[in-house]
Amino acid sequence: MSALVLVVEDDPAIGSGLCRALRATGYDAPWAQTAAEARRLVAADPPDLVLMDLGLPDEDGLDLCIALQREQPDLPVIMLTARAEEMDIVVGLDGGAVDYITKPFRLAELLARVHAQLRQREHRHRVGDAAALTTLQVGDLEIDLGAHRVLLCGTEVALRPREFDLIARLARDAGQVVTRETLMHDVWDEHWWGSTKTLDVHLNALRRKLGEQPGEPSRVTAIRGVGYRLERVRPEPR
Repeated sequence: MSALVLVVEDDPAIGSGLCRALRATGYDAPWAQTAAEARRLVAADPPDLVLMDLGLPDEDGLDLCIALQREQPDLPVIMLTARAEEMDIVVGLDGGAVDYITKPFRLAELLARVHAQLRQREHRHRVGDAAALTTLQVGDLEIDLGAHRVLLCGTEVALRPREFDLIARLARDAGQVVTRETLMHDVWDEHWWGSTKTLDVHLNALRRKLGEQPGEPSRVTAIRGVGYRLERVRPEPR
């Protein structure tokens, strides 16, 4: 069964071109030109991935991305945007997108990123059952790999799929430094095309969700120029 990739794009030339290219690659590719139509299509037939323009006529694409992620946390969203400023990209990734592509883009690169995200999603689903009986305990964090849950002092923390994958990967080598390259390979994809800034954005979001404030000691220590280490015991506040 072919993957279903929803295109959300109000520009007729770009939208129709994307749909043709995706269908030629073997994907089902419905097309929505407004946020309202995208919501209707997602509700009627949940896609495997969404390609979303941020500049929609009836709603900002970032708000739509956040809403879709709230309803379907495992749904990967790739942003298509003319907003090339770093802060716009960071905000988009922080809003739940797994990747971003700035316009104008190369079609071959876009298709490669779509394929990589779909492969990652399939891999997460495939290994889920194998991890069903595995629980990792790191200090006051309990990471249930099978249930895809993180508990902090017994209270569940709501994480997006990539945030969960990141804390789980660090927890497997708790107390040791995991390099940036290893994290990008294991949590994202060995053929990742984008900037590694997405790693920093996801880690900052993860720290906030674990109740940590900027400037205070963190469970996740950054080793400059190398990678990150999940501490076995959370450092005490200064």
